[in-house]
Amino acid sequence: MASVLMMDRPTVGSSMMGFGAPVTAQTGTAAMPAGTLMLPRCTMRVEKCDGGMKITCSCEDEVACAMLQNLCRTMANGMCSCCCTMNGMAVCTCNMAMAMCKCEYTSDGVCVTCVSGDKTVCEMIQACCECMAKCLDCGCCCYLCFNGTPVCCGTC
Repeated sequence: MASVLMMDRPTVGSSMMGFGAPVTAQTGTAAMPAGTLMLPRCTMRVEKCDGGMKITCSCEDEVACAMLQNLCRTMANGMCSCCCTMNGMAVCTCNMAMAMCKCEYTSDGVCVTCVSGDKTVCEMIQACCECMAKCLDCGCCCYLCFNGTPVCCGTC
């Protein structure tokens, strides 16, 4: 599996469905076409935790891990969301606007914890977790985003 994914960058006003099918980046010296975005590939796990959920993104190599951590360092103070796609089409988008999200670095990637002290909001976050887990189990590709900008492409 390639450690970096190249995809069309969404334009202002577009939704996650505007990404299109991802294309694996090729090695070589050719310049990236305008409007593309390179994302680190990772293995993504979602799990319920006290008060919400955890999203763990683990990279196979150091370059992808460093890229993921640098993207999170610059973007992680914004709204967290995840978009699960199948065959290039969005099938589930979970916005964590109702949660307090914290991004922590791990030895091979990042762990994003989204929680709330409110019982009803916690149930909403955990329902999103269940939906994302099912999408990953079924083979969907999942994009972790901050402020609508993807920082990694994950599979289970």
